[in-house]
Amino acid sequence: MYLLAVLSNLMIITAVCLVSQLHTPMYFFLCNLSVEDIMYVSTVLPKLLVTTLTGDTSISLSSCVLQMFLFALCVVAEFFLLTSMAYDRYVAICIPLHYILIMNKIVCILLAFSSWSLGTIASLIFTLMVTNLIFCDVQDINHFFCDPQTVIKISCSDTTNIILATSIAGVLVGFCPFVLIITSYIYIISTILKIQTSGGRSKMFSSCSSHLMVVILFYGTSLSMTMKPKSENSQKLDIILSLLYIAVVPVLNPLVYSLRNREVMRAMEKCFTKIITF
Repeated sequence: MYLLAVLSNLMIITAVCLVSQLHTPMYFFLCNLSVEDIMYVSTVLPKLLVTTLTGDTSISLSSCVLQMFLFALCVVAEFFLLTSMAYDRYVAICIPLHYILIMNKIVCILLAFSSWSLGTIASLIFTLMVTNLIFCDVQDINHFFCDPQTVIKISCSDTTNIILATSIAGVLVGFCPFVLIITSYIYIISTILKIQTSGGRSKMFSSCSSHLMVVILFYGTSLSMTMKPKSENSQKLDIILSLLYIAVVPVLNPLVYSLRNREVMRAMEKCFTKIITF
């Protein structure tokens, strides 16, 4: 799963960089999403592979903190990248005549830079709060990685403030982007329904269907983790959902965009032809 996630996302990045037809805002954001997915799986899965092969389940505090920092950075960045992609689809479908003017190179770079910057700032603040917690001697983390919620639970300190802060941050970086994405798609769907021909409606919907599927995958797994009922088997279910969230979603993202998009498929063929002939 790790190799598949890395290789499939590298294919997307290579195709977007080498094929001029993909030098558009939508594929620029897709390239950023692929970079984020590679970082995401590389944060957790290599350590899990080492643990599986060697049986050594120990992790140093510094490695645990680094893992939490990168994990939180990638999650927050993906929320905002998906929101930027939704805005791009909104402008392309609802305001097509002003698309080139609105989604110019500077705006795209600013949106991508903001996504990574907000992810870094939010993750850094959270990580600094975790490092100020006190942990009583050696602790066992009932998870396959340093999951932030699980790490907070094993602290001997009063965690009320950090739990409150993460809850507020969750609303700001999770719920607010979700509302913006839903709002964008309400306008997009209403615009598509106004198109008279079925062929025109199908063409418009196909241009945003890949992004919509990625949003459903990401938010579906995210919400299932945060909204699941607490029970005796809650921790086991949390581990299974986390594995789905970390290992499966980054693999499916490039597959959704490549299999459902003829333009990407043609670009990949052209890209590999260039590489082979070179």
